[in-house]
Amino acid sequence: MSEYKIIAPPLPNVPWRERPSRLAGAPVWRYEGNPIIGRNPAKGVARIFNSAVVPYQGAFIGVFRGEQTNGIPCIYMGHSQEGIHWEIEEEKIFFVDEDGKPAMPAYAYDPRLVKVEDTYYIIWCQDFYGAAIGMAKTKDFRTFVRTESPFLPFNRNAVLFPRKINGNFVLLSRPSDSGHTPFGDIFLSESPDMVYWGKHRHVMGRGGNWWESLKIGGGAAPIETSEGWLLFYHGVSGTCNGYVYSIGGAILDLENPSRVRYRCETFLLTPEEWYEERGFVPNVCFPCATLHDPESGKIAVYYGAADSYVGLAFGKFDEIMDYIKANSSVSETDAELGKR
Repeated sequence: MSEYKIIAPPLPNVPWRERPSRLAGAPVWRYEGNPIIGRNPAKGVARIFNSAVVPYQGAFIGVFRGEQTNGIPCIYMGHSQEGIHWEIEEEKIFFVDEDGKPAMPAYAYDPRLVKVEDTYYIIWCQDFYGAAIGMAKTKDFRTFVRTESPFLPFNRNAVLFPRKINGNFVLLSRPSDSGHTPFGDIFLSESPDMVYWGKHRHVMGRGGNWWESLKIGGGAAPIETSEGWLLFYHGVSGTCNGYVYSIGGAILDLENPSRVRYRCETFLLTPEEWYEERGFVPNVCFPCATLHDPESGKIAVYYGAADSYVGLAFGKFDEIMDYIKANSSVSETDAELGKR
């Protein structure tokens, strides 16, 4: 009997490969067929990366960051029967406003896709007179309705929790200024209606560990567990040859997720393979989604690799939880409520 429990619908067809015979370090291993999406995956699209997927009608559907050949990023939709081999639609997602009129963002990148109750929400980074968060909703993946931008510029890496907490929608984000790296802590905000956002709280600060010393940001939608919210996030370090993006893990309090209960000192995945080290932006592992089955404890992590590919990694829920707790180091500011 597992010590922990994932609180989510069963997903018996979660993508999965067994642990390799030799696995050093963290309990997360790469799919041997990576990258699962390579270059030039669709007409007019040079690269797909930093993308998110969900189960849908017995198969899988996803929203994908498609870097067009003209350099402008847009969001495309993809379909898969088993979550590994993907068919990408040639036309980017067409967004409308509440009145059904066209409402296309000038650009859109790093989407997340989260189901809350009966609605799927897409959250991305866009131009709102500066880098800011864009959002849309759909129930059928045919009509995509833009909602109001939740925050002013400058903000990135918005991740929605998969259920309301204390009656409110809850969103993680990473406020910054107009530069690419200036400061990078994760904050939390609440909304009663997905329009008006407040009750802002600090969640986690960039760490003292080398792999997250420059900035951090939300990754996949938090997974609800009996122990708290399991969060896969990204950490960034600066080197003499540029930035390095790695994947980390933390467990947030279930009812007050601005409090960090456990935070792993060591990364769960860092660039090591050619498709992570070599690409348009080298040395990047950037998590955006998970698929997870509470019955088997299997977790599949989708991540962007080198801003050029989509990678897939696997891990057992119990082992990941144990590893985070065994290697945890939580600072005073991480453990507090995040309100001053």
